Amino acid sequence: MIFDVDGVIADTEPANAKASIRVFADMFGVEGVRQEDFEAGLGKGAEEYMRAAARVHGMELNEGQVEAAVQKRQENFLEDLETEPIAAFPGVLDLIDAALASEDVKPAIATSGGREMSEAILKSAGVPYERMAYISGSDVQNKKPNPEIFLKAAKRLAIEPARCVVIEDAPGGVEAAKHAGSKCIAVTNSVKAEELAAADVVCDSLTKIDLAVIRKLVDQG
Repeated sequence: MIFDVDGVIADTEPANAKASIRVFADMFGVEGVRQEDFEAGLGKGAEEYMRAAARVHGMELNEGQVEAAVQKRQENFLEDLETEPIAAFPGVLDLIDAALASEDVKPAIATSGGREMSEAILKSAGVPYERMAYISGSDVQNKKPNPEIFLKAAKRLAIEPARCVVIEDAPGGVEAAKHAGSKCIAVTNSVKAEELAAADVVCDSLTKIDLAVIRKLVDQG
């Protein structure tokens, strides 16, 4: 069972957008950037996230600008997190705890976010990530929808990708999971259900998912 972080473990998108909007204002002098401007970059890594909003506002950022913007976004986010902790979504910790207590389901983290930023989110949300396999965007060359991150997570778990269930919230993440040959549960925390239709299961909350659902998906082959 492989969890994405942003939009699955916790509702990080408002904080991500807030930190990023400040970057556009402070670095590029662009006002009026909105949370929805980042939607095309959801789940595809910080670089594509920033490029998505830039394109909405008629900008094409070069590599140097993207690198600087991503670094500043992270600084803003971590600064905000100190005073505005982010809690886990309902059902997340129960599902992880159940997996850790079971003999046949192993939980993992696989996020396009960098290690420092994703680890700060996991700590804030109270996720026992030290007891889980953990792959971040810092560990891969290719971001979602490329399946590399889920293939690495499966390898870290020592489980065949076909016997893994990925939990995602973004179309790019669902696509990556399917390209990896894994099953996918999509939760509608970030986009509408119809945008996640390629997933094996679509739900509106992880309170509706338990280990029986995970086992059934795996057994379906």
